[in-house]
Amino acid sequence: MKKFNFRKVLDGLTAASPVGSSGGGSGSGAGGSVHPGGTAGAAGTPREEIQETLTSDYFQICKTVRHGFPYLPTALAFDPVQKILAIGTRTGAIRILGRPGVDCYCQHESGAAVLQLQFLINEGALVSACADDALHLWNLRQKRPAILHSLKFNRERITYCHLPFQSKWLYVGTERGNTHIVNIESFILSGYVIMWNKAIELSTKTHPGPVVHLSDSPRDEGKLLIGYENGTIVFWDLRSKRADLRAYYDEAIHSVAWHHEGKQFMCSHSDGSLTLWNLKSPNRPFQTTIPHGKVQRDGKKPESCKPILKVEYKTCKNSEPFVVFSGGLSYDKPCRRPSLTIMHGKAITVLEMDHPIVDFLTLCETPYPNEFQEPYAVVVLLEKDLIVVDLTQTNFPIFENPYPIDIHESPVTCTEYFADCPPDLIPVLYSVGAKHKKQGYSNKEWPISGGAWNLGAQTYPEIIITGHADGSVKFWDASAITLQMLYKLKTSKVFEKQKVGEGKATAEIVEEDPFAVQMMYWCPESRIFCVAGVSAYVIVYRFSKHEVNTEIASLEVRLQSEVEDIITPEPETNPPFPDASSQLPSLKSLSGSTNTVACEGTMKDSIPCLSVKARPVRMPPGYQADLVIQLVWVDGEPPQQITSLAVNSAYGLVAFGNCNGLAVVDFMQKTVLLSMGTLDLYGSSDPYQRQPRSPRKSRQFAADNFCMRGLSNFYPDLTKRIRTSYQNHVNGHCTSPTSQSCSSGKRLSSADVSRANRRGPGRPPFRKAQSAACMEISLPVTTEENRENSFSRSRSSSVSSIDRDSKEAITALFFMESFARKNDSAVSSCLWVGTGLGMVIILSLNLPASDDLRHSEPVVVSPSGTVLTLKGAVLTFACLDCMGTLTHQPYEVWRDPHSADDGDKTRKRKLVMHSPSSSQDMGDHQFAVICSEKQAKVFSLPSQTCLYVHNITETSFLLRADVVTLCNSVCLACFCANGHIMTLSLPSLRPLLDMNYLPVTDMRIARTFCFTNEGQALYLSSPTEIQRLTYSQEMCDNLQDMLGDLFTPVETPEAQNRGFLKGLFGGSGQAFDREELFGEATAGKASRSLAQHIPGSGGIEGVRGAAGGVIGDLTRARIALDERGQKLGELDERTASMMASAEAFSKHAHEVMLKYKDKKWYQF
Repeated sequence: MKKFNFRKVLDGLTAASPVGSSGGGSGSGAGGSVHPGGTAGAAGTPREEIQETLTSDYFQICKTVRHGFPYLPTALAFDPVQKILAIGTRTGAIRILGRPGVDCYCQHESGAAVLQLQFLINEGALVSACADDALHLWNLRQKRPAILHSLKFNRERITYCHLPFQSKWLYVGTERGNTHIVNIESFILSGYVIMWNKAIELSTKTHPGPVVHLSDSPRDEGKLLIGYENGTIVFWDLRSKRADLRAYYDEAIHSVAWHHEGKQFMCSHSDGSLTLWNLKSPNRPFQTTIPHGKVQRDGKKPESCKPILKVEYKTCKNSEPFVVFSGGLSYDKPCRRPSLTIMHGKAITVLEMDHPIVDFLTLCETPYPNEFQEPYAVVVLLEKDLIVVDLTQTNFPIFENPYPIDIHESPVTCTEYFADCPPDLIPVLYSVGAKHKKQGYSNKEWPISGGAWNLGAQTYPEIIITGHADGSVKFWDASAITLQMLYKLKTSKVFEKQKVGEGKATAEIVEEDPFAVQMMYWCPESRIFCVAGVSAYVIVYRFSKHEVNTEIASLEVRLQSEVEDIITPEPETNPPFPDASSQLPSLKSLSGSTNTVACEGTMKDSIPCLSVKARPVRMPPGYQADLVIQLVWVDGEPPQQITSLAVNSAYGLVAFGNCNGLAVVDFMQKTVLLSMGTLDLYGSSDPYQRQPRSPRKSRQFAADNFCMRGLSNFYPDLTKRIRTSYQNHVNGHCTSPTSQSCSSGKRLSSADVSRANRRGPGRPPFRKAQSAACMEISLPVTTEENRENSFSRSRSSSVSSIDRDSKEAITALFFMESFARKNDSAVSSCLWVGTGLGMVIILSLNLPASDDLRHSEPVVVSPSGTVLTLKGAVLTFACLDCMGTLTHQPYEVWRDPHSADDGDKTRKRKLVMHSPSSSQDMGDHQFAVICSEKQAKVFSLPSQTCLYVHNITETSFLLRADVVTLCNSVCLACFCANGHIMTLSLPSLRPLLDMNYLPVTDMRIARTFCFTNEGQALYLSSPTEIQRLTYSQEMCDNLQDMLGDLFTPVETPEAQNRGFLKGLFGGSGQAFDREELFGEATAGKASRSLAQHIPGSGGIEGVRGAAGGVIGDLTRARIALDERGQKLGELDERTASMMASAEAFSKHAHEVMLKYKDKKWYQF
């Protein structure tokens, strides 16, 4: 039986009761239901019980797929037969890529950085070496790879690994200079060890350093080449356990590469040189070159260059060999970008990269090291990109990358996710986006083409939209758990370019990234798209398939809060808010920068932050700017950033708000309908007693230090402001943006309090521009008291009440056909406004009666007098009809604004006012769903009775809440700052799911988390990656069938016929018996203290993962057969051993019998 807290239940009942009184009459409350966790169905009962179909069995959370570029990459590997690529990262993650759609993410539990990756070529397995000196064997023959074995070294640090082709013995080099050998099948260390002091000459007095290279000779697999960091090279004979030859060079070695014949090898060194060695004369290299070194006139050795970190030496049958290396540039060109150099014969090509090179691999036609390699491409792993160079063409073009690895091309600042959107959108967006693709790519197919992928059962279209710091917006096709770029929109093109040095002298208020996208609103049905930027502007876009050349319409809006101009009177003793002008140093230090926007001569007024292009602008097909709305400076005060945004195509209106107030604009007539402070929206319905206060003493300081400082503190709404206390885990809980500031873990001086008071809850001290991907947790600290925002609390008792809340930000907006007033008998056009104090204000919209008058008659926006309350800042609204079905917002069916068939603008608009399911009869009442950062409420309209209330969290606060559809029903999905993901039924607000799943360790997660329909969600898991997850049990069950296969059965290519003479005189080139040499029988057992074997759970996880799909039984049977075969093999070995022992015993007994057969007893 579940226990629940009666105190929380009473709190919920108390919180619900004022709603009834404010609405003019509460419901009976007798029939309300009480739920565990502080849920109460309180003030009334619905007219008829709505049958809710969703239960907790419909919900389960699991991660689905990760998109984007692997964050902080460290290692690279390629399987030339399976044609799949693996990338390891500094965070212990591995990404395995194949053909488009085949993209797998797996993570080491330790989180240790991946040092090196090695494929077991065409075996469906991968070995990873990590910075915690552990080796792991991954099973890739299942859709979600798992670890089969681990081996943890205790006394030595791993520096390099090498696994020969078709070998089960892995060579492991260590920091001490020793080389160990690991059996890949059992992951047990062999007793065979190559000690550093045995490898080098006895006369050598210094340690050779760590092992930096290991490779077996292409000519003889019984010979191992060991490279040490100090320049020592040892050619070790594995059979005789001694060094065949030793070579020394006076520069440190970074890498070694063999010629395929096994007679020569090349080394790269720390002085930018390449040395070529011959096994017949190892005393010195027979060729030394510094490819990028300047040749001295007097014939001396060329100047040293930067280290060549890696070199690869690949031969071709019909042309000169390729030598590919990274680094080695001259020191006298410090500004040159990182480069990859390709030497082919006498031609040297330098490919400059945008980011530092982490690693590269040359892709060859054959996996056999003793054949002509025939290289055809080079995979280059950069710090923030992955490129593949085509070696088959003389100009070395790059391949067009099919993976979505450019998500972070400009840092992501916000995201939106739309599932089950209109099916015609993806082809349309792709067609306009394809016209802007870059040219000059290789015409060959993408070479990383391994694995298999199918669409699976999920067929509905999905679109992800990402906003970026440079003002660009990207639309992505996210259908069937893939991601593909559709269309890119550059919002900065509507503005004039900022001239160098101009911004701070005129009206620029953002140091960096003035065009950064802060919020987005998209109506897929009407294709209206709206963007709010960090520089306090809103752009409305319409979609057109035709190119136009036209001027951009713009409006300027004054949005000012009068409370800003008054402060609390200062008593003579112990003033709580001293005059700000006397605290200049502390104010500057709080802002994080001394670069201020001060008043120079005249006070700034009615100046926008950016300049819209005044000339006609060519707009290509796609999204075209219809209207730009900019907030302007008011009496020396900069405009505050936008905290809420909503657009409605049927009404032709866009609404946005900030901490000063609300603006409503008619984008059809290009007029401002409403620009009003939040307090004025209440009219006579203001529930708070706000006392008049004395005027500000030093008005001339109003603009100083109030400049906005970039992205590190801009938010889509106030609920996204996690404080420093979350990082410090005060009492183990998050601190809400509406909770007491003194618990934030950041002590404020009295001057700081005054500054924060004047700034208001929506005006943070802005720092240097950062993206959502790299936001700090140190966030704005406001001076609100611990306001639970319940209507019953007194607000006028002291300075610490509403007087300190100088501003009330607009945090949520929602256009809807609804009952604006209590006595309304029919629905009308409304705008629901939610504030940071938990207040909900309904505004009535009086639209022209006919569509013909829409462009000429004015739209009237007026307060309805209806005010509802919740705890905490309002996050989201939704509306259900009388049957409990989600009512969609009205919209205009899309039509091309520049269609050739539509010369005039008098064509009648086609409006859809209600959702199809409820278009027959809206009924005489509806349900309004309102969710704040603390609680959710369901009101019955027009009676305004609170039917259900659920206190979602007491100790934390919600970051995101969305009303979504799932399995033809509807629910409320919530993401809490304490990491919990919750779903509530609608309209009864029954808890269906509550799982502590995703700790908010970074502001990035809070900024980008969003839910969508069909049980899907996403967030930015790193600055470069999007993580998608599902909270639907059905999708969790079907996920196995939707994921791609990493391993597909492929025949290993046959080795070339070497010929009799080449085999006779060209070296053995044949395998030797490693089992006999490294096995326990010959080499003995390794020391137990050297390394610890840890069995993995790969087999079990593979069965569990496959159980959800069709092949579950087959997988279990296959693994059972493997285990049975292994046991039978062990049994055969034991039987053979017993038979040999019995035979030896029988033979010995027979010999004894023959010896003593003819002797008497006394002769013994």
